[in-house]
Amino acid sequence: MARRRPLLDLQRDRLRDEVGTLVSEAPEAVCLLYPSPYAVGMSSLGYQTIYRTIHERGRAAHRAFLPDDVAAWRDARTPLLTYEAERPVGSYHVIGLSVAYELELAGVIDALELANVPPLAEDRDERHPFILAGGPLTFSNPLPLAPYVDAILMGEADETVHQALDVLFGCRTRDEALAALAREIPSCFVPSLHGDEMPPIARADDAGLPARSQIMTPHTELRDMFLIEPERGCHRGCTYCVMRRSTNGGMRTVAAERLLSLVPPEAKRVGLVGAATTDHPEIADIVEALADRGLEVGLSSLRADRLNDRFVAALVRAGHRALTTASDGASQRLRDQIQRRARGDVLVRAAELARRHGMKRMKLYMMVGLPGETDEDIDELVAFSTELSRIIPLSLGIAPFCAKRNTPLDGAPFAGIREVDERLARLRRGVKGRVDLRATSARWAWVEYVLAQGGRAEGRAVMDAVHAGGRFRDWKHAFDALPESRPRRALVRPGERLDRGLMQRRTLPLASSE
Repeated sequence: MARRRPLLDLQRDRLRDEVGTLVSEAPEAVCLLYPSPYAVGMSSLGYQTIYRTIHERGRAAHRAFLPDDVAAWRDARTPLLTYEAERPVGSYHVIGLSVAYELELAGVIDALELANVPPLAEDRDERHPFILAGGPLTFSNPLPLAPYVDAILMGEADETVHQALDVLFGCRTRDEALAALAREIPSCFVPSLHGDEMPPIARADDAGLPARSQIMTPHTELRDMFLIEPERGCHRGCTYCVMRRSTNGGMRTVAAERLLSLVPPEAKRVGLVGAATTDHPEIADIVEALADRGLEVGLSSLRADRLNDRFVAALVRAGHRALTTASDGASQRLRDQIQRRARGDVLVRAAELARRHGMKRMKLYMMVGLPGETDEDIDELVAFSTELSRIIPLSLGIAPFCAKRNTPLDGAPFAGIREVDERLARLRRGVKGRVDLRATSARWAWVEYVLAQGGRAEGRAVMDAVHAGGRFRDWKHAFDALPESRPRRALVRPGERLDRGLMQRRTLPLASSE
């Protein structure tokens, strides 16, 4: 009990600091488990939206998160507990998992084990909770998640989650529930019944938009910020992006009047979240209206070609001190290749606008390791970054390219850890003393790539990596131990049929981790 108390004190302190927490009595309660720490989970707009709408439909939703210190929870020998009820996660009839990206699979395993729930679906029976998953990962490749869950809601689960809960609370057995989900919800993937044949992703009714925060908390990176989406999806065609224009009908916008009416009076900071927020036709009006209320405004994606004097002035009034945008390709050739509309002259103009309106810095995000990239592309980035830095102090955020399923670049190889590190070293030498550069790990990008392009076998290997210690070498050993002949490409899109013999031969060579 002495070890347990500080862990519960942390949860109780966070609860006391929240605004908008929902606590209700209901005969049917769901545990919403986020496989990353509280600060990450409470920054998820989808997670918060599902939380609110479950309460609106007459059920209770209790939150749980991967602990900040997993080892401390293990040492305390106490089960993972929900925030609202301090009830063991493993005692719920249904656990809803929201999984955003591939590396969170490790958190899924840790969180389920801390809840005394066997991570593998095949090891669970009627005594255990039903594990229902959803989240952004379902738009690309949820197959590595399949060994750990009973069912997956593909795509936008704003409505299908309630259909699924009606089924789960209405069925007497697990097998009955699995059959009913597969039969009644076209976008529900039941791994034990569907094999590798993926259903289509769901599209929420536009009348239910926008998603928005229920709880504001100071304990996230987006401190006390109310999040809301002015649009969903994207009308652009970037070939690396899962949310490109062909996904769920492209971009769907929310009228400025409706969006502004949903911002609560107690909000001091508002985050406009979406794949293409600056492409909203009324975005400048929205930012100006929020700034007129004295609110600070953050935007998740600034497109350089949408910036003008009026919009940048509104951003400054709303608290922006840095202009953050992306070019994604190191050179104009690569940007053209991936259909990223970010010409050099547009980015130069963005830097000039930022300086003119008194911003202190420009932050530019991009990828290295795109197919066909050469040292000459990196050298062009060095020269261009130097040019921008003469206009305004510049920071570069670099991520290694990782091909995702359901994109035109699906199947493109990973450049290689050594190659990515060499290009980053070349870039650092070129901009040293002039540009601040931060890059994500090439090693962990490779792990993400293996999972993004993998299937159930790669997913099961995650548990081996976690149990071995979770270091990079543990992940590498786990992947290296997989049979070379496994069907790595066994993801079947709607309308296709799975040819088992063909899939055994259709393997995708993974880039060396050397």
